[in-house]
Amino acid sequence: MISNHLNLVEQHRQYADSISERTAQFLAAGGNIAQLPSPPSKPIPPKRSAKIDPETILKRRKPPITRAERNALRKLAEAL
Repeated sequence: MISNHLNLVEQHRQYADSISERTAQFLAAGGNIAQLPSPPSKPIPPKRSAKIDPETILKRRKPPITRAERNALRKLAEAL
């Protein structure tokens, strides 16, 4: 198993060498590398509002009609 991983390392060695060369050029040109704190791994969600919209209560679904009401409507429709 180690040989498989070494193959992968050798394949990416040219990229690692070019990155280290460019880093050396950047530092030679007077550049700084700043080490900043990492961002949180999972951002904290915003707090929920305590406000309750009064209109949401009015938007609730009406309960469905019962079987007895449905039968009564059917009889009225047949009578017409």
